[in-house]
Amino acid sequence: MTALFLAILILSLLLLAYYRIPLLISIAILAGLTFAFTELRHFFEIPGWFRWSYGIWTVSLAGFAVKPLRRLLISNRLFSLYRKVMPKLSPTESEALEAGTVWWDAELFSGKPRWRQLLKYPAPSLDEREQEFLDGPVEDLCLMLDEWQVCDEHQDLPDTAWKYIREHGFFGMIIPQKYGGLGFSAQANSAVVMKLSSRNVTAAVTVMVPNSLGPGELLLHYGTEEQKKHYLPRLASGEEVPCFALTSPLAGSDAGSMPDTGIVCRGEFGGEEVLGLRVSWDKRYITLAPVATLLGLAFKVRDPDGLLGDEKDLGITCALIPTETPGVEIGNRHMPIGAVFMNGPTRGKDVFIPMEWVIGGQERIGQGWRMLMQSLAAGRAISLPSLGVAGGKMAALLTGAYARIRVQFDVPIGRFGGVEEPLSRIGGRTYRMDAARTLTLVALDAGEQPGVLSAINKYQLTEGNRQCINDAMDVHGGKGIILGPNNYLARAYQALPIAITVEGANILTRSMIIFGQGAIRAHPYLLKEMNAVTGQANSQARRIFDNALFSHIGFILSNMVRSLLLGLTGSRMVPAPVRGPHARYYRRLSRMSAAFAFMADAVLVLLGGKFKFKEKLSGRMADALIHLYMASATLKRFENDGRPSADLPLLEWSMEDSLQRIQAALLGVIRNFPVPVLGHVVRLIVFPLGLSSPGPTDKTVKAVARLLLSENESRDRLTDGVFISDRDDATGRVNRAFHLVLEAAPAEQAIRNALGKTVNFENYEGLVKRATESGVITEEQAQMVRLAQRATRSVIAVDDFPPEQFTAAGKPVSEAAGPT
Repeated sequence: MTALFLAILILSLLLLAYYRIPLLISIAILAGLTFAFTELRHFFEIPGWFRWSYGIWTVSLAGFAVKPLRRLLISNRLFSLYRKVMPKLSPTESEALEAGTVWWDAELFSGKPRWRQLLKYPAPSLDEREQEFLDGPVEDLCLMLDEWQVCDEHQDLPDTAWKYIREHGFFGMIIPQKYGGLGFSAQANSAVVMKLSSRNVTAAVTVMVPNSLGPGELLLHYGTEEQKKHYLPRLASGEEVPCFALTSPLAGSDAGSMPDTGIVCRGEFGGEEVLGLRVSWDKRYITLAPVATLLGLAFKVRDPDGLLGDEKDLGITCALIPTETPGVEIGNRHMPIGAVFMNGPTRGKDVFIPMEWVIGGQERIGQGWRMLMQSLAAGRAISLPSLGVAGGKMAALLTGAYARIRVQFDVPIGRFGGVEEPLSRIGGRTYRMDAARTLTLVALDAGEQPGVLSAINKYQLTEGNRQCINDAMDVHGGKGIILGPNNYLARAYQALPIAITVEGANILTRSMIIFGQGAIRAHPYLLKEMNAVTGQANSQARRIFDNALFSHIGFILSNMVRSLLLGLTGSRMVPAPVRGPHARYYRRLSRMSAAFAFMADAVLVLLGGKFKFKEKLSGRMADALIHLYMASATLKRFENDGRPSADLPLLEWSMEDSLQRIQAALLGVIRNFPVPVLGHVVRLIVFPLGLSSPGPTDKTVKAVARLLLSENESRDRLTDGVFISDRDDATGRVNRAFHLVLEAAPAEQAIRNALGKTVNFENYEGLVKRATESGVITEEQAQMVRLAQRATRSVIAVDDFPPEQFTAAGKPVSEAAGPT
């Protein structure tokens, strides 16, 4: 009986924490239970210690409810301690933290995601005008592009493509129609970049940069009306080609340390003496710089003579400088690997610019970093993630087709168990990547600027692309490693590090930004506590700190209890917003969200300001947050698509893989916990019954791989939005051969059954003749087999070149001999 009453006491306290019952209501419930058990002692044998235990808990919680008392005894003392240990943030760090908004990331940090809210968000969609642009100008531009000609023969886009890009407004997708632009949504912007990326990375980058972080974006949000009226129509029409220069030899990821300066001074402009800036810079890696007519430039402003006031160092500033301005050096090219988009350095020494060239005018001096971070919070979710998803979709499309076309040991290689694994990774990752892309775009079009989610998308979707292309290369084998017009993987493979590196290197993004920024911005209480202790130490700040602190304590306790109970019950205590085989994933993600939130607080409390320097721990927590978001997006996608049962293998692979990665990330934190003894305790709370997410099963792996090996609606949904060539080019030949091979498969099987030999492109003529003469197949089927085998030969072929086409360096320099 003692054990029973003790269990009742513990369970009641745990349930109050699990359901996050407010403090005053909890006090009332405990007081009521104390009274009830006191009265029931007349009818049942209830131990006195049991009744008094409820009374003690009631009085204790009531003490915490008296705010003046708890401030006097607890929070005021902690307030002073926090002020001493709180790390000082640099201006650039503060502005980065303030940039953007929080969205679904806040739900994941809550430990109790509101799934019904997620499902209420609209499904992604394009309007009629946007779809027409994709089906028309974007399709036509893709048809103008040939990867080998662009990258290896001309090392530039053809003149017809440049002209077409300008004439059809590709540089003005984000510019409103009133300024002559297309005024597209974020979803349309992404769709255009994704389709172009599936055809040619050089063209995609050329189009994405003016529609991402650059002059157009900055002018829209911060430019003066005069600047907007002058530049935006010219940018939209392609009359001006923009670039934006941020990176310098001394300032890469640490862009805030840039040495480029602008000195406030007076100088001559337009025949008059005006107030302006004498700017010097040395920038590199600037996309479109070699052909730009309008240079966006970030630099630090100094006012040594006090022409603008008493402050000498005014901070990072952004300006627009026509490249024809005397002193501007531009035109040289860098050569990025795997692509030939225009990229190069720009320099200037003591170039005088008037104040009116500062974006937003003189009043915006010193606000450049904030402007850049706000723009990046949205833009980072569009361009590079779209390129990454395009890579995954093309890997799924072409690798699945090739694995069905290519036969070894009389079996299509896609049916080998070892090949099924990379095929399933390509399919599952691509499904998940596209889900995250579209969900984040919906947030952008709703007016959100989700900085943390944008960083997740940039990191995970470019990394996912790298993994998909690597797997595709493994499946293709020798086909993938021989350069030539017949190779559709090589340039995408070579160009992988570009997206990994730019707009925030992925190593930095994972280890410092995603969780470091997310823990502060998306946490319900941490930023409130930080703001309270870093401001004025007045009574209002202490009250704010007190409320945030005790809410935070309750939050930690709740997530600890939720982690334990959900672990013990297999997440069955959580209601799912849907029914069906995928409902369990909502429950399991709720459990992982609670575990993540609890462990995030545990690590932050133990390390305090030192956490800023624990990048490996931060990276592991980032991995957990990344896959909490990716898995959430995957569930949302499945609902948006109408829950097609044929897509369940893709859903299951994505979810099981993400859950395994969340588990591994949290386990990695536990094994490296700041206080090892507490790490063992945390593991018992988070994984009380051991590890429960082993990853996708072999059955799921096979099912996903088989989806890529045939023509079906799931495969069509997975690869939707990319350019599918029907021409006699590298990818067009694969698409045609895939269709023909599937069409000819019944006839080839009939030949094998009757004649005991497998048809291939070396023996098909004789076997087809014998099978036709003996009545095994019809003449129509015979022709289908002939076409399929000829198409197969053209896909399997790789390129070779005569010796005279090579330089001493071993690179083809003239027209290729073609596939053999």
